[in-house]
Amino acid sequence: MTKKQPNMNVGAAILFIIFSLLFFVLIFRYVTILATGEVHGQNLSAIAQQKYEKEATIEATRGTIYDNNGEVIAEDTASFKLVAILDETLTTNPKNPRHVVDKEKTARELSKVIDLEESEIYRILSKEGAKQVEFGTKGRDISIQVKKEIENLKLPGITFIRGSKRFYPNGIFSSHVVGYVDVDEETNQTVGQLGIEKSMNEELTGINGKVNYPGDFWGDILPGGEENVTAAKDGYDIYLTLDKKIQSLLEDALNKVEEEYDPAKMVAVVADPKTGEILAMAQRPTFHPTTREGISDTWHNEVIENSFEPGSTMKIFTLAAAVQEGVFNPNEGYQSGSYKPTENSQRIHDHNGSGWGTISYLEGLQRSSNVAFAKLVKEKIGYDTFREYLTKFGFDQPTGIDLPNETSGKIVYQYPIDKITTGYGQGTAITPIQQIQAATAIANGGKMVKPHVIDKIVDPASGKTIKQTETEVVGTPISEETANQVLEYLETVVSSPKGTGYNRYNIEGYQVAGKTGTASMTQNGVYLNGKNDYVFSFLGMAPADDPRLIIYVAVQQPKVEHYSEGSIPVSMIFNPVMKNSLQYLNIEPAEQKEVEPITVPDFLNKNIGEAGEQITGFGAHSIVIGNGTSVIAQSPQAGEKILAGEKVFLVTDGDLTMPDVTGWSLRDVVKIASLANLQLNTTGSGYVTKQNISVGSVIAAGDHLVIHLKAPTDEETKLGDDASEETETEEGTEEQTEE
Repeated sequence: MTKKQPNMNVGAAILFIIFSLLFFVLIFRYVTILATGEVHGQNLSAIAQQKYEKEATIEATRGTIYDNNGEVIAEDTASFKLVAILDETLTTNPKNPRHVVDKEKTARELSKVIDLEESEIYRILSKEGAKQVEFGTKGRDISIQVKKEIENLKLPGITFIRGSKRFYPNGIFSSHVVGYVDVDEETNQTVGQLGIEKSMNEELTGINGKVNYPGDFWGDILPGGEENVTAAKDGYDIYLTLDKKIQSLLEDALNKVEEEYDPAKMVAVVADPKTGEILAMAQRPTFHPTTREGISDTWHNEVIENSFEPGSTMKIFTLAAAVQEGVFNPNEGYQSGSYKPTENSQRIHDHNGSGWGTISYLEGLQRSSNVAFAKLVKEKIGYDTFREYLTKFGFDQPTGIDLPNETSGKIVYQYPIDKITTGYGQGTAITPIQQIQAATAIANGGKMVKPHVIDKIVDPASGKTIKQTETEVVGTPISEETANQVLEYLETVVSSPKGTGYNRYNIEGYQVAGKTGTASMTQNGVYLNGKNDYVFSFLGMAPADDPRLIIYVAVQQPKVEHYSEGSIPVSMIFNPVMKNSLQYLNIEPAEQKEVEPITVPDFLNKNIGEAGEQITGFGAHSIVIGNGTSVIAQSPQAGEKILAGEKVFLVTDGDLTMPDVTGWSLRDVVKIASLANLQLNTTGSGYVTKQNISVGSVIAAGDHLVIHLKAPTDEETKLGDDASEETETEEGTEEQTEE
């Protein structure tokens, strides 16, 4: 029998005690964790929740910008960012890989769809240590169509992150008013950079929502899990006072002048003088808000951020001050040519150097005589009183228009010569928008209204109007009687053969009141004297008896042969925009010419060419249906009455062909359908915008013609060119100031 050693019993006892203590500590720790739910001060439930709780962002939509008719100017559209997964550990099933397996194939196939070289894509996919890669600007803003093309390639590891981008459907369209957006690199948030996008960024920017849910490693919701959703709040919609039709007219006119005369700068504004609404505003150079093309050349909104010597458009307000003070006698004579205000001052000269002898002050206005206005300021109105009118017309402070970075004019009014030259637009600098605001007092019965471009702010979720801009009268510098009298005088600047606006700004059917301007350019404080070194402008209102529109146009340094031709590019903008805008707004012309009806001759069996010439000769339009040489049917019939400009339909003896009916009225299309025995189907009302039978296609009796019509207010107004190409006479040239 073996005898147990005493030291073995002691050892066993010690081990028992140690394990007992460890077991006690373990039990105590377990009970403590169950009771407190914490380990080392950290909540175990929170850690578990953090591990399995997933959160996804619900992006808010940036508010849409509309014109005054509800046409979209800027909106968010869906876009996608292309990404490639390189982490091999994410693939649990080799038959369904979740990472890029074949980099060469992936690079080759992607290069066919996105604008990146195959070698560059392969380089990106081969980035060492990367688990996920992107493809720079070429992989952003992927359209839905391109996304589908890539998905059809079925490339493992290629996926998309959904997002949105800002879209400007009208392209270059009052770009400095609307502005653009960009992504802030620090916050990764879309931020407005210019114009309304910047000034109303807080209102346009929505609040992102989120969704929380218990999920697995892959982000899929766990069985039995519930989603907790915090809805996104979209940004407010902004409705502008801009009118798409009038703005398009203005952009087209600027494009034409830019192409023909290549000026250094151009600005133009169309405003409603009754409300202060800006209906159109544009400039050159400009930029495309979607592509940013041109943005490096033109950061500033020249209409509100740049002040310059206005030239003789300033005489409008000097005239108004003189009429209000009762010191303007249109029939009073004065000696034109030159004038020395003080013994030590330089002489003021009229733009032709010698003047026109002794003429009336009204003729001085018409001829834009600097001497006439120098004498008005010094001898009639008085320096101090005239200075008060500059404040009354708002020239020494910003207008407060709802656009960012507006500057104020700079009134130079220290010495007598400064005070006098300010009266005819030299020395003192003001902004175009200040001239627009001041002109509303002339066109609105003496009440000066504040210009604005925001009509209202609307919550898209509820449709509730958050803010509505009301017409704000900011001053009454002159009386209604004075305003009406000034309009009468300004109308003669355009209608009188002696006026500087004669044969330039006459618009058939409408009387225009306005004033031309020619301001010399300066460099280092010295006036330049090159043939192109001027800012040519016109500030006009129509109809003259009760203006519904004010348009200001300024063209800097156009390529003309002589400064007297500077009004040509200005009129090429003003005339068509004013005329077509008045017609678009259904402003009736002042005079309606009586139109004599035309009796339609008998064209049957006549040669199609001869019939067409005869129709053109009496002012109608011939529409030929068919490719034959002889007329076999016509509408209207011989002996019926039509007006000049109407259509006469001629059917030939050849195959019948489909004409282009876009822009036609339903009545005219009905005539075509009747003559060709077509089955006519229509949608909408107004004028034709689409047709199912292509132009020039051979048609046969019984064919179905389907057309879509839109109301006249939805149709694009065509730009007319009423600018005269004649060169002004010496009497018609603008002023050149010598100091």
